[in-house]
Order: sequence, then structure tokens, then C-alpha cells
Amino acid sequence: MHNIAYSRLGGLQKSLTLYRKVPWWDKILEPDSEFVVRWNRIFLVTCLIALFIDPLYFYLIIIGGPGCMRFNTRLGIVVTFFRTIVDFFSLFHISMKFRTAFVAPNSRVFGRGDLVMDPSAIAMRYLKKDFLIDLAATLPLPQIVIWFVLPALKNPSASHANHTLALIVLIQYAPRLFVIFPLNRQINKTTGAIAKTAWAGAAYNLLLYLLASHVIGAAWYVASIQRQDECWKLECRKEMNKTHSPSCQPIFLDCESLDKPERKAWLRRTHVLTNCDAFNDEKNFEFGMFADAFTDEVASAVFYEKYFYCLWFGLKSLSAYGQNLTTGTYSGEILFSIVICSMGLVLFSHLIGQVQSYLQSTTARLEQWRVKRRDTEEWMRHRQLPLHLQERVRRFVQYKWIATRGVDEESILRSLPLDLRRQIQRHLSLALVRRVPFFAQMDAQLLDAICERLVSSLNTKDTFLTREGDPVNEMLFIIRGQLESSTTNGGRSGFFNSITLRPGDFCGEELLTWALVPTPNLNFPSSTRTVKSLTEVEAFALRAEDLKFVASQFKRLHSKKLQHAFRYYSHQWRTWGSCFIQAAWRRYVKRRLAMELARQEELYYTTILDQDHHGSHGKEMMGSEGVGESSHGSKTTITTNNKVQNLGITMLASKFAANTRRGVHQKLAALESDAASLKMPKLFKPDEPDFSAFQNDN
Repeated sequence: MHNIAYSRLGGLQKSLTLYRKVPWWDKILEPDSEFVVRWNRIFLVTCLIALFIDPLYFYLIIIGGPGCMRFNTRLGIVVTFFRTIVDFFSLFHISMKFRTAFVAPNSRVFGRGDLVMDPSAIAMRYLKKDFLIDLAATLPLPQIVIWFVLPALKNPSASHANHTLALIVLIQYAPRLFVIFPLNRQINKTTGAIAKTAWAGAAYNLLLYLLASHVIGAAWYVASIQRQDECWKLECRKEMNKTHSPSCQPIFLDCESLDKPERKAWLRRTHVLTNCDAFNDEKNFEFGMFADAFTDEVASAVFYEKYFYCLWFGLKSLSAYGQNLTTGTYSGEILFSIVICSMGLVLFSHLIGQVQSYLQSTTARLEQWRVKRRDTEEWMRHRQLPLHLQERVRRFVQYKWIATRGVDEESILRSLPLDLRRQIQRHLSLALVRRVPFFAQMDAQLLDAICERLVSSLNTKDTFLTREGDPVNEMLFIIRGQLESSTTNGGRSGFFNSITLRPGDFCGEELLTWALVPTPNLNFPSSTRTVKSLTEVEAFALRAEDLKFVASQFKRLHSKKLQHAFRYYSHQWRTWGSCFIQAAWRRYVKRRLAMELARQEELYYTTILDQDHHGSHGKEMMGSEGVGESSHGSKTTITTNNKVQNLGITMLASKFAANTRRGVHQKLAALESDAASLKMPKLFKPDEPDFSAFQNDN
């Protein structure tokens, strides 16, 4: 029991150890993680700053007076401060590389490969590969030389400081430069490119070229100072062999002795300044390409004037491949000129090539569009197309370029994974699809399926998207622009209906009826309308096969709610409904008019018969008064005859009225038949999908 308890306790401790939060200094970083990628970019900028700072040490030695040099302490403090900050960045980068995993070389057969996360393996690989170069680039050698080594010397001088500092900076500049190359490869491997845009890439290469000009200018300045110091020492040694009082001493060439009386006395008698003057044409010493530093008083100028002049000299020399340099016979000067010429040739060619490639990448699609437009123009002239067709082709090519900038969106989306493609399509088209009222009735899953299959459609003005009677192979959902949809109901005379489709409307609804049929015909349905663009139109197209797939996979497309929404927003159904109501109203008006005419004619003939009846009755009364003296038998006979006569007249009047009414009805029937022959042709009801086949499934 105790063993079981201890084993369980040990397992619990191991699990707690596994789930314990690992400190950040013990974490192993992945080389393509966001933090490492961002740090690599930051350290790349830091390396460029370091390459810019180190040549500034060459400007620490200046001409401080007549015939002497001194150390610029203020500039040395500033340069040392920034150099120390950069060194801390390099030290942190070394510590990071001890904790950054690498890909095992034997696992790169397929995919990214396996990461080695073992700290000891990472450390051993780094120590064998890049550690020495990184350490050499990180050591603060110039700071040690300036602030510790030179002050410890017995007789320090500006000349010694210049030589020593220039040598140390040049030696350490090589590993600092080599650090950038693996860093560039790592950034290209993880992100694909140093610069994300073409203009950024061009600016990066131009910055490297300016950095090279900065290095050449600083080296030219320190070489000029050394050349001046060499001339002073040569003339000083000549005076030391002569009987000058006081004699020239090397300490006089340092500005620390500027206030000494013996130096002032030597300065009044010496010929060192005259023989080492760059303006003196009779001098025996050749300054060569370094003469401009003294003739233009660069060596004694303030720092910012001195720096920009040297930068201009380096940029001019690299761009001219050293052809502007006037060299002497001094071997060091000639070697320096050769280096400038070689670097200028390589760097300037690299700069032009990189900038050209970056700029061409920005205008590559524009050039392709221009070539395609030129080929289109030549083809139209070769085929002798009419002018109006040529203008329509030009307008479409121009409009498509403005809308897409030459990018084939479908090919880009097809190359992406399915889930990513769905998310992009949803982002691009869901908000626009919801603007279509018919789609607003659908749920999110159905909309995602439709958005996944929508493709963009661009049409210029006066383009016939479909004609009446042509097969319909896609539904269009308008995003921008206006379309004219018209129909003649199969070409029947006397019928024409036209409507304007605006953003949010759709056309080609015959295809939806075809797709919702359980077993559709292989032939596409015929269009009942002619659709023409009134302006430039941007729309989404849903092709027949995609619509059929959505209709077969999603049963919710067969719901009554969507059926009613489809009928309400379909312009084909609206046209049929309006024509049906209009025809019913015309039939009602004609029937009402016929009934009113019949009623008025019946009233008219009834009035005439009543008047005839009253006139015959008055004549009988007058005849009875004229024969008052007749006997009773004769009166009875006359009365009976009158009744029989009145009855006959009444029967004749009734027959006449019936015949009259019959004639009126016949006339009305004739009028109705004439009117029927003139009425609007009957518009057939659109085919309605057979939703009953899916009721059992739903």
C-alpha cells in the first residue's frame, strides 16, 4: 500500500512538474516564432547602426593647431556611449542563440523538418559554428583601447592613438560585417524577404550603398590625417639632423605641447609647416588624393561639416569607380584607390540591379497590361473590327485593370487551403451578399456555402449579359452599377416590359428554378429576359454547377420562407403578377361596361313601350264616350274586344323587348370579342420549382 501511495505521489509530482510554468530564461525558442523573427529584424537594424558607428572613431583625431594633432574627447564620449549600447544588443543576441532551436539537417527530406530542442545540442552547434564570429564582433575593443590602453602608456600621443584606433576598428569591422550575412539568410528563410514592399527593398539597398560611402569617406579622412602626420615626422627628422635651436622633437607634433615655450620658439624657426603645406607647389611631399582634405580645410573643420564632406567624397568615388581620384606614387594611396574602384564597381552594380529589380516588381503587372493592350490593339486592327466594338474592348480592358490591377484572384484563392479560402471569401463577400434581400433570409451555413462559390464578374456599359431565349448558366447578384432587364414574352407583338436592376437585385433566377428540380434536365433553362448593363457593373456570379451543388446539399434552400422570398424579390415573378393583375382588371372593367350598357338600353326600350301603351288606352276612352247611346250588349262586346287587343299588344311588346335585349347582348358580345382581340397578350406564369419532392426529407 505504501509503495502504491508513493508511486501515485511520484506520478503526481511529475505531472505537476510538466505543467509548471517554465521561466522565460529556460524556454527554447523556435526559429520561426514571432518573437525570434521580430528580434532578428531589430538586431539587423542594430548591426547596421554598429557598422555606421565604428567608422566614426576615425574622426576622433583632428588638426588642433599649427603643426599638431589632438584627440576629440567630446566626440569620443558620444561614440563610445552608442557603441556600448550596440554591444549590449549583440550580447543579448548571443544569449538568445544559445536558446534558439534549429532544424535537424537529416530531417529536411520533406516539409520544414524536425526541430532540435535539446539545450546542450543547441549550445554545441552554436559554439562550433557562429560563436567565435559573434564574440569577436561583440568585444568592446575600441572602448578598451581609448579609455584604458592609451591612457596607461608613458608618452601617449594623438598619432599613436590614431594608428592604434584605426587598426583596432578595421580588424573588428570584418566580423561585424560577417554577422549580417547569416542574419539576412535567417530572415529570408523565415519571412521570405528582408523588405515587405518593393520600395522598402530599394531603400534598404540604397542605405547599404550609403553605408559603404560612409566607410570610404571615414577611411579617406583618417588616411589623410596619417599622411599629414607622416609628412610632419619626415620634415621633423630632417630638422633634427640640422643645427636648429631649438631642434624639432616628436612631442611638438602633439597639441599637448602647444603652450610650451620651446615649441613656440621652434614654431617661429621651423620649415615643417611650409614644406608640408598642400597649397605649396614646390613641396617635395605628394599628398595625392588626400590633398583635398587640407586644401578645402576639411581636417580643421567642425564635425558635421567634416562628416558630410567625407560622405560626399565616398559617394562620389564609389559612383565614379574611382575615376575622379588623382593619385601619387605612394603605394598605400594606390592600393586604397584600387579598393575604392573595385568596391564602387561591385556595389554600384549591385545597387542598380537590386533597385531595378525591386522597381520592376512594382511595375511588372503594369508592363504586362501594356503589352496585353498593345496586342489587343494589333489584333483588332488585323481583324478590322468596327470602331464601336474596338471602343467597347478598350473600355472593358481599362475597367478590368482599374478594378483588379491585373491580379488573378481566382488563381490566388485556388492555391490556398480550403479553410483559409472559406474565411477569405466570407470576409470579401459576406457583407455584400447580405445586401441582397434574397440572401438575407438565409442562415450562416448556407451563406458560407454560397460565398465560397461566388466569383467576381465585371461588365462595362452597354454589355448584354444575357439575351431572351439564350441558355442561362449563372445567376448575377449586383453589387455596384445598374442593369436593364426587359422582356417581350417570347417575341409576341404588343408586349414589352422593362425594369432597372440596382445594387441588391439579382437576375438569372430561372437557374434557381432549374437547380431546385430534383432531377433537372442536362440543358440549361432559357432566359425569359434580356439583361443589358446601363453603367459599369460589379457583381458576384453563382454558376450553374455551384448552384446545383448548394441546392442538393442544403435542404434549407427548399423552405417555404425562402420560396416566398424568392417569389417576392424575383422580377420575373413580379412582372408576371403585375401582368396578371392588369389583365384581370381589364376584364373586370370591360364586363362592368357591358353590364352598364345593357342596363341602359333595357331601360330605354322599356320607357318606349310604356309610352305606346298609354297612348292606345286614351283612344279607347274617347271611343266609348262617342257611342254612349248604344245598348248594354253592344258595350260588353266592345270591352271584350278591347281587352283581347290590349293583351295582344302586350305580348307583341314583350317579344319585341326580348328581341331587343338579345340584340343588345349580341352587340356586347361582339364588343367583348373585339376588345378581347385587342387586349395584352397573356404572360405565362414562371415555372415554379417542385418543392413537394423535398417535403418528406424536410
